[in-house]
Amino acid sequence: MQAFRKAVEANDHDAIEALLAENVVFTSPVAFRPYPGKAITAAILRGVSRVFEDFRYVREITSADGRDHALVFVARVGDREINGCDFLHLDEDGLIDDFTVMVRPLSGAEALSAAMGAQFERIREEVAGA
Repeated sequence: MQAFRKAVEANDHDAIEALLAENVVFTSPVAFRPYPGKAITAAILRGVSRVFEDFRYVREITSADGRDHALVFVARVGDREINGCDFLHLDEDGLIDDFTVMVRPLSGAEALSAAMGAQFERIREEVAGA
């Protein structure tokens, strides 16, 4: 999804949030339960942008009907390299209604988990203020 990719690469959080459906469900690579809703998803994505360094997408795969996208990325968290993929599904209005992230290796996922854990108080505050 070019609009999402461009918004992420420009660090444009308003544009990212505008592409999320109200009922979007975010599934984290390091949390057991998914996070339902636009406000929490947008806040998590802002938190991720504060944690990831040298983030860049390296490949995009799109389904034949254009509603499913896989955006492969590389990044760092501290001294740990991460390879990952954002899996996006678009609703009938072209908004992201399902957002799943997977990362590897385990050491990178552990570093991401710790870094995002440190962000979660701020994320909760952002959601409460939304």
